[in-house]
Formats: sequence, structure tokens, C-alpha cells
Amino acid sequence: MGFSRLLLFFYSVVLFFATLTLGADPLFQSDCANSAGNYTANSTYQTNLDSIFSQVTSLTEFNYGFYNLSAGQNPNKVNAIALCRGDRNQDECNSCLNDTVSEVRQRCPLSKEVVGWSEFCTLRYANRNILGEMEISPGSCLRNTQNVTNANQFNQALSDLLNNLSSLAAAAGPLRKYAAGNSEVRLFQTVYALVQCTPDLSEEECDECLNVAKEGIGSCCEGKMGCRVLRPSCFLRFESSQFYQTPVPLPSPPPSPTSSPPPSTGEKGNNTTRTIIIVVASVVGVVVLITISICIFLRARKNWEKVETVDEIIRVESLQFDFATIRIATDNFSDANKLGQGGFGAVYKGLLSDGQEVAVKRLSTDSGQGEVEFKNEVLLVAKLQHRNLVRLLGFCLEGRERLLIYEFVPNTSLDHFIFDQVKRAQLDWERRYKIIGGIARGLLYLHEDSRLRIIHRDLKASNVLLDAEMAPKIADFGMARLFIRDETQGNTSRIVGTFGYMAPEYAMHGQFSVKSDVFSFGVIILEIISGQKNNCFRNGESVEDLLSCAWKNWREGTALNIIDPTLRDGSRNEMLRCIHIGLLCVQENVANRPTMATVVLMLNSISISLPLPSQPAFFMHSNIDSDMSSSWDYNSRVSESKPSKRESIPLSQNEASITELYPR
Repeated sequence: MGFSRLLLFFYSVVLFFATLTLGADPLFQSDCANSAGNYTANSTYQTNLDSIFSQVTSLTEFNYGFYNLSAGQNPNKVNAIALCRGDRNQDECNSCLNDTVSEVRQRCPLSKEVVGWSEFCTLRYANRNILGEMEISPGSCLRNTQNVTNANQFNQALSDLLNNLSSLAAAAGPLRKYAAGNSEVRLFQTVYALVQCTPDLSEEECDECLNVAKEGIGSCCEGKMGCRVLRPSCFLRFESSQFYQTPVPLPSPPPSPTSSPPPSTGEKGNNTTRTIIIVVASVVGVVVLITISICIFLRARKNWEKVETVDEIIRVESLQFDFATIRIATDNFSDANKLGQGGFGAVYKGLLSDGQEVAVKRLSTDSGQGEVEFKNEVLLVAKLQHRNLVRLLGFCLEGRERLLIYEFVPNTSLDHFIFDQVKRAQLDWERRYKIIGGIARGLLYLHEDSRLRIIHRDLKASNVLLDAEMAPKIADFGMARLFIRDETQGNTSRIVGTFGYMAPEYAMHGQFSVKSDVFSFGVIILEIISGQKNNCFRNGESVEDLLSCAWKNWREGTALNIIDPTLRDGSRNEMLRCIHIGLLCVQENVANRPTMATVVLMLNSISISLPLPSQPAFFMHSNIDSDMSSSWDYNSRVSESKPSKRESIPLSQNEASITELYPR
């Protein structure tokens, strides 16, 4: 019996490691719907969501692998749908949903609306009704990197197979809309596929959802040996080898309590021998299973790659405007419709055929930065959804023409108001304070709350637009940089931005981080309060830079001297507090500057005491217009002999700073 216990112990250990190996899902995908907003930690919404998670992780009834759950009352009610793949049993379904809950907790910690796709299950939740709603967005796609050798034959066989399976799944009835099968491509080559819809869809809705998923193959996986196209209401998968099992039937009814167990046979000695044989065989089997699983895992990780998302590809394609449409909307880019001229092209007002007003940014055809601007703003801004960020509506790419179509923001940019002797009177303190807070929230979203960590790198008053209610919207992401999740700082030898707003470590050494944007934000705060540009603060007869003047007056206890004289009403304490926050943001030492999360907290809570600021950086002295965006290219000689803080820095030719895009 001792030997038997030893084998059983070894068997348990092996099973434990097998579970760890098999439990990992390298193909997990998720979408944290930023447009739906975030909930507050420890709020009623989080309590209801925790209740949903508890229900999901304690399911006992198989119910064909489909669950409709809810918790709480409006407006904090959480609705959820869980769906397991049709070929999985109860234990596999529960295990997958448990893992999915853990993943979405980690990836979307404060999102009100989330979709998570594991290999064997899907979990959705939202603060709106989602049951019975056919939804094809957001979506995701993963593809096998290996190509088929006979693409035409393979694609035709796949198309016929998916059409057949889609019809079967859509008509499968209200319990399980699932179908799987295979089709022979040619001798010794077969394609295998499965499709599935949530069973709350009608036959027509399921068919429509799967049609959209099938269309996604062309953008993602055409000619590949395998693909997963994922949608909230349906999904499909195909491979060149079988990957699915026989669909799980309804659970069998439990045995009658009056039935007696089968009679036992054999002697005690035979039972012991049989136990040893079974344990040894099981251990060998598990070891083989682990080996095979590791091989499959490594091969899957090698051969599969994530395409950004099918939904993103389709969305970008759907954002494309016809050039003729935009030309008509802007009256052939007439001067009468011209809103302004930037470093990389003009901006025009346009009126679409449906009556919608738009702002069209026409990138200069002779600009070396045009293509980089275009790449950045289309791929980046299309992903961003926040009320304090300008919204990209679409783009146009035809020949050498590159157009970006934005929502029309009627009150132009912040600099047109605060630097204008007449218009600045329209911005009383209440409005200016709201503008400061809105810019702060927009930056916080870029730095922390969006799916991507984004450094703007060219934040200035002219890149803050004001809507009809004077709410600020951060614009112009052509110079932005994206960071991976844990990355905090980047370096570049090519400096881009605007004089007066650049952080010293960025201008001098090419080092940028979220604290670089914090510095720019601090400059904007001081400009909003003073109503004057950062490089030409007028103090009586003299002219000095704004940061120097603000620091000197704050040290001498005369900070009220820098406040715009037109601000006759409003809390002087709030103004002085904002000057204090602005000085904290423009400190020369990067580590001393607050994060945007701290800044938002400082602005929203007067009970929080502020630390004393240290001296700001005084390096922005140049005879070049402070509103000119430029690119500085350091070569090895400049790196060896860096200019001092009060020296002008020579400019290079107008070159683009190539932006690498990283997923977060």
C-alpha cells in the first residue's frame, strides 16, 4: 500500500502541473469599451459586477453552455452573457469562464463594458441590455502565420463549408446555435471549421452575424491555414487539422436512488495489483499528455499572431471618405472655408451631404512629415474615445492627397481666446477653471485610462479646441508616441514639438515620458491664468518669460500679479491654487512633477495640501517664434557638446519623427 500511495502522490503532483500547463490560454482576447466609460472603485457598480463574477464562477447547471446573468438596479445594473463553445462539457466550461473572469479583471479593471474571448468561451457584460441584441462590434481576429499552398482551392472549400455550417447553426433552434464539420480540399488535405452564435439571436440575426465574421476573413486571414474571427454575438474558426470534439449532449439524468450499484468482483489482492497498474498507466499517460500539450502550446505561440482586430480593420476601412465627397463638402477647399494653417497643412470647414459639419485637415503634399502625420492620426485617434479629445470621423487617401476628417469644433482653439485682448473677456474664471480641468482629464485618459498609454508630445494652447459649450478637446496627435503597458520613458534623437512647451529633459536629451506632457500642461495652466504667451509675459515696461515671472512672484508672495486683469470675478484662492499646481508641473526635476492622476485630484479637492514647488526650468529662450513646431535632429557632435539651458538650439531640416505603434 505504501508504493500505491507514493504513486498516487506523484500522480497528484503531475496532475497539478498538467493543470497549470493546460489552463493557460495564449490566445485570449478582450475589448474594454472605453466609449461606455469607467466605473469608480468600490462603487455600487463594482459591487454588482463582483456579484456577476461570483455567479459566473459558481455555475452548476450546464444549460447548453449559455448563461444570462444580471445584478443590481439601474443605473448601476450589470447585465452579462456567458457562452461556452458547443463541444465543451460542464467542467471545461466552468474552468474556461473562471479563467476568463480572472483575465478581464486584470485587463479591464474599471471598464463598465467588456468582451472577453477565451478559446472555449466568451464573457460579456455591460450596464445596458445585451440579451437578444445582435452585435458585431467590437471584434478581434487571430490567424495562423502559416500559408496554404493551394489558396484558391482551399478558400473555395472553406467558403462552401462555412456557408453550410452557418445555415446549420442559424437554424439549430433556441438552445444551441453551433455547427462544426470539415470539407476535403484535395487528396490528403481537409479544412475543419466551426461556427457558433449566442442562442438568444434569431435565425436571421445569427446568419447576419456569421456573414460579417466571414467577411472578416478577407481582411485578416485569407490564404492562412487557420483563423479565429471573434464577435460579441458570434464567432468562427477554421484549421487544416481537427480541433473540435463531438458536441456535448444534454446532461444525463442522475441515476435512480433505488438502483443498486453493480456487484463487485475479484479479490483484494487483485484489486491492489489493478490499482498499481492503473496508477502507473495514468502517470505515464499524464506525462505524455503534458509533453504533447507543451509542444502544442509552443507551436501555437509560434504559429499564431494577433491581427490588431478585425473590427479595427473594418472600422478603419469604414472611416474612409471619397475625395470627391470632401472636395464638394469644402467647396473645393476654398479660402472662405479655411479655418487655419498649421505646420503640416491647412484645415477647412466642410458640410457633408447629410448636413453634418466637419473639419478637414489637408496634409501638405510637399511636407516630409505628411505620411507620418497621416499614419499616426488615423491609427491612433480612431482608437480614442473621450469627451476631452477631438473625435476623428474619417480619412481620405487618394493619390498624393491625405485628408483627416474630424468633428467640427465651432470655437476654434484656446489660443484664439486667451491671447486675444477682446476675446479673452469671454472666458471668465469659471470657464477657465473648467477648461483646465477638462484638459487634465483628457491627458489622464491618454496616460492611464485608455487601452494605450499615449504621450502627446505637442500639447499647447493651439492644440486645445473649444466646443460650443467651451469644453476643451485635445487635438493633433501627429507627434504622439505609444508606450507598452509597463513602459514609462522613451528616448529619441529627433526632437519634435513647440518651443516654450517642451520639458527640459526632452529638449536637451530627447527623453520623454508622461511627465513631459505634465510639463506642457503646467505651461498651459499659467497661460490660461495670465492670458499671455509663455515667452512674452508683459510686466509693466519689461517683457520676460512666463515661467520665470510666475516663479519669482510666487516666491515673493505676489502671485496675484500674474493673473489676467480681465478676471475681475472668481475665487482668488482657486487661481492661486492653480498657479501653485502649474508651478509643480513645470519643475525642472522630472521626479518632482505630479502625475496627471494627482493633478486631477488636486484640482477636484481643495482639502489636499500641495507640496512646495522647486525652481522651474529656464531654457526656453530663443529668437524663434514660440508657436512654430519644429524637429531637432541631434548628431553625435551635438550629443557630445550639449547646449546650456539658456542657449538657443540649432534646428535641422523639417524632418518627421517616425512614431512606432505599440499595443498596450
